[in-house]
Formats: sequence, structure tokens, C-alpha cells
Amino acid sequence: MGLFKNIFGGSAGSTGDKKVLPWTPLQRLDQLPDIEEKSKVRPQIIFKHSTTCGISRMVLNMFTDSYAIEAGKIDLYFLDLQAHREVSNEVAIRFQVIHQSPQLLVVKNNSTVFHTSHGAISEVDLEKFL
Repeated sequence: MGLFKNIFGGSAGSTGDKKVLPWTPLQRLDQLPDIEEKSKVRPQIIFKHSTTCGISRMVLNMFTDSYAIEAGKIDLYFLDLQAHREVSNEVAIRFQVIHQSPQLLVVKNNSTVFHTSHGAISEVDLEKFL
């Protein structure tokens, strides 16, 4: 029964022990200058996610499950690129990366110090950017 629960989730009323990350929704263009400014103090992480892509969902789940950074060390931004296409396009321009999905960017000291996409996201060691 445990195998099926892991694959299909718990019963309708169960909350399980699903890890929840402290995401800040990235939904507006005016948030981008704030991200740049905050990056001077601590790393800013942008996760671009496609809500209709199974691979993007799988990578997001893997990232969430492996995330182990202490609160307050990094700021996490979640970008639903389909709902906020204009913001996604501006992220690519402003942070000088080619658009991909899923995609993870690390912004530090006002510039992109690392970015990756797809399965490689689950292998990122964010500790090295602290």
C-alpha cells in the first residue's frame, strides 16, 4: 500500500508531510529591480516553472524535496511563466539567460552567477552560493 500512496498521494483528507518552501511569487516586472537590489545582501533564486509540463513539475518536486537551506539565507522566487510571460521574457533579458523551462537562476551581487535547466536543477548545490 505504501508504494501506491507514494505514487498517487494520500487519501483525500490527508495533508501528508509534503515540504513547503518559502516561495515569493514573481508576478510583476517591478519586482525585478528589487531582486537585483536584494542580491547585494543575499543570493536570490528564481525558479521558472511551466504549469503544463510534467517534466517541470517533476523537477520542481525534486528541487523542493532536496532543498535544505536555512531560512533567511536565500530568497526564493517562483515564476509561473505561462501566467506571467512578460515577466519571464524580462527575466531572460535582464539576467542575460536564454529562456528555458524549467529553469533556475542564482542572482548575486546584481548579476546572474549561475543558471541551469531541466534535470540539472536537482543537482545544484545552493550552499556554494551563500
